[in-house]
Amino acid sequence: MRLTDIHQCEVRPGRLVEFTLSPATVAAARELPDDARPPAYIQESHLRTVRSAREEGSFLRTWLGVAFDLPGEVDLDALEAALQLWTLRHETLRSGLREVGGVVRRFTLDADAVALSRTVIGDFPDAEKLAGHLEARFGQATYALGWPNFLYAAVVRDESTSVYMVFDHSNVDGCSMLRIPGAVRALYESAAAGCGGEPVADSSYVDFCELERGDADRIDAGHEAVVRWREFIRRCGGAMPNFPLELGLGAGPRMPEQRVTSGMVVDADTAEAFEALCRPYGGGIVGYLAATSLAVQEINPTDVFRTVVLFHTRAKSRWSDSVGWYVGGVPVEIPCARPSSFPDALATVRGALRANRFLARIPLARVMHLLGDEFDMASSEHVSLSYLDGRDTPGSEGWEEQRVYGLGGVTCGDKVGVWINRVHEGVWLACRYPDTAVADKSMRQYAERMRDILLTAIS
Repeated sequence: MRLTDIHQCEVRPGRLVEFTLSPATVAAARELPDDARPPAYIQESHLRTVRSAREEGSFLRTWLGVAFDLPGEVDLDALEAALQLWTLRHETLRSGLREVGGVVRRFTLDADAVALSRTVIGDFPDAEKLAGHLEARFGQATYALGWPNFLYAAVVRDESTSVYMVFDHSNVDGCSMLRIPGAVRALYESAAAGCGGEPVADSSYVDFCELERGDADRIDAGHEAVVRWREFIRRCGGAMPNFPLELGLGAGPRMPEQRVTSGMVVDADTAEAFEALCRPYGGGIVGYLAATSLAVQEINPTDVFRTVVLFHTRAKSRWSDSVGWYVGGVPVEIPCARPSSFPDALATVRGALRANRFLARIPLARVMHLLGDEFDMASSEHVSLSYLDGRDTPGSEGWEEQRVYGLGGVTCGDKVGVWINRVHEGVWLACRYPDTAVADKSMRQYAERMRDILLTAIS
């Protein structure tokens, strides 16, 4: 899936329609007692980060979403029915979090209490103004500290309709995004053909949160995962590492505005040849991380490249289709003495990932709590590198024609995020970083060097 921001995803003029939880649904949620199932550590940490930023005067836009087209003249009744059925499949979307006496607690609506409400917002003949409106609206409607914190919208035209589905990150992750266009499209086609259906619930992320937290609460400060994170953070000076390129932060605000750049790095043929080279060492994730370590070393030489690599935590097949934030972080350190060959770099990265891969199963927020004063919580936002191959997702071969995009809210912060997404057309690279001229130059250099390294490796 091509990940970008709202201004780079082919927004086109049309009539804007919104689908939100009904006022009756929202009112019912206010009266709910606590759900005994706790939030995930990552959810709890997320809310506290957003609240801390608000207290410092920053508004964090922490939403993820998808955009995709439906062909021809849309049937809005069928689309609303499809969105309703899809929503009821995923319990996390009718479950929210609230802080009571300093403790984050969960509440969850019964499925029969959930209904959508449809509103025609109006016509937007100018694409740029529409994109600006959507950006502001998505940020407001998905704010982590409010509920509901997701929104569906459609931009209706005679020849096609663009569907946007956006959620606060506490509800979804990248793997969740991959399956949404195909699932909603299938439900829409069924509803448009007059074939209604009952919601079939997928495995619940809320249940997963309870299980994961129970496991995490059993570890203590002497656990191997805590020991390894402690050592990593000490070598980083007591804080999370940042991308080792010049970012031009200087003495500016601690939470500067950010920007996103994205684009195709190499085509499908080049990607296939590169991944064939990497396969004996562990595949695409190893190859692209090795290429990243070489790229940053060429731009800004350093002894060790340190980052946090993201892995999904859907260890059992029951969670495969579930919508939720199934993500863990793995600390990675790669010595940057230039290897004699690219295979040497691959072997080094393979070893680094193998050594710490199991750490993804331990919630990082639990580890940080156990580290206590050994870790600067102000640095809890971390540079991260994510690799996602969406080609096995049902319907993915049609994503380009259907204008399918993954979307992220552009927020504020001093760290860098890198997303490398494999699609049928090639390798898509998206970077989010502080919005400075220096950082923009550095990250564009990084993308250029990545392309050069991939091409050189297979030549």
